[in-house]
Amino acid sequence: MLFFTQCFGAVLDLIHLRFQHYKAKRVFSAAGQLVCVVNPTHSLKYVPARCAAAQASAEQGLLPPCHHHEAVHDPQLVPCACPLFSCPWEGHLEVVVSHLRQTHRISILQGAEIVFLATDMHLPAPTDWIIMHSCLGHQFLLVLRKQEKYEGHPQFFATMMLIGTPSQANNFTYRLELNRNQRRLKWEATPRSVLECVDSVISDGDCLVLNTSLAQLFSDNGSLAIGIAITTSKVHSAEAEM
Repeated sequence: MLFFTQCFGAVLDLIHLRFQHYKAKRVFSAAGQLVCVVNPTHSLKYVPARCAAAQASAEQGLLPPCHHHEAVHDPQLVPCACPLFSCPWEGHLEVVVSHLRQTHRISILQGAEIVFLATDMHLPAPTDWIIMHSCLGHQFLLVLRKQEKYEGHPQFFATMMLIGTPSQANNFTYRLELNRNQRRLKWEATPRSVLECVDSVISDGDCLVLNTSLAQLFSDNGSLAIGIAITTSKVHSAEAEM
């Protein structure tokens, strides 16, 4: 009975996964697009990224006193890009991808255009949906976050971060597209570097921002499909159009 139960559960999971893929392909009809079903990461113990907290402490003069036995912080080290995990890890840019894949099991897709299918949009904030996108010889990190910027009013924030330097990020343009029920919403911008905090990008509003009603308009049974395209560009621009 235990064996049968486990096998039956695995079959149901497979059927659910295939159904999610079907829904995404129904929304985005472009042939050859890769679909990634992304499950949410939810935490009731959310704390801002340490780089943002350190910046706030510095501005308020709250940094702890320096002790001679403490190691000097290397400014080239990058904090973990998954703040909902409250991960204390930090390392160089070259090992960020391996950390995200091995420690946090972040999925990675390859291709110029992919579909990001975020499930369970109804979960309370804060919640993250994260994938990595390998394209044009670089790795990008797409973060979709549900967060209450104002108490009682959750919003969805989607941004693309390059796992590289800001000067490298300026060479690319990313496009996020939602398309459902004869409605289309696009956001096009230059990606930010992971050397910058995701929290600061969200607080600045330099990303695709959806209120709850707009997210529901483009969602399908609690899942939100976002088409992602990355191109090489030297132009610095950001626009959203309905």
